[in-house]
Amino acid sequence: MFELRPIKRNHNHVTAYNPFKDMEEFEKRFFGNPLGFFGGSSFTEFKTDIKDEGGNYLLEADLPGFDKKDINIDINGDMLTISAERHSEHEEKDKQGKYVRCERSYGSYSRSFDISEVSAEGIKAKYDNGVLKLTLPKKEISKPQTKSLEIE
Repeated sequence: MFELRPIKRNHNHVTAYNPFKDMEEFEKRFFGNPLGFFGGSSFTEFKTDIKDEGGNYLLEADLPGFDKKDINIDINGDMLTISAERHSEHEEKDKQGKYVRCERSYGSYSRSFDISEVSAEGIKAKYDNGVLKLTLPKKEISKPQTKSLEIE
């Protein structure tokens, strides 16, 4: 069967095919390290940055290739959950097996964040160029009230 496979060169000589080495490299790329699932996988999560901007926090999540309709933001108590689902185009559009190689990943991705210090009613979301930006306003910190008592 026809297969595209990169040729590894060593001093301008094609190296011998080693299936065990290729499987180890596949495992490292797929799982992120040789520990497999226990070491974490870049396929199951997306990267985020959170900045403190004084009166609010700015959360930026990298979600390239997603449609806005495939991204959900849910708040349950003090937990904010961002989830996204990418559907497999090649399964829906090409059932006759015309793909020679398909490397793009499809599936569900989800991250949860503690927002106990955030005013949930004021959260704003914007999605542009593959980056989801959430503005999370901080809760007003109530200062303890002081008062003097009269002695009877």
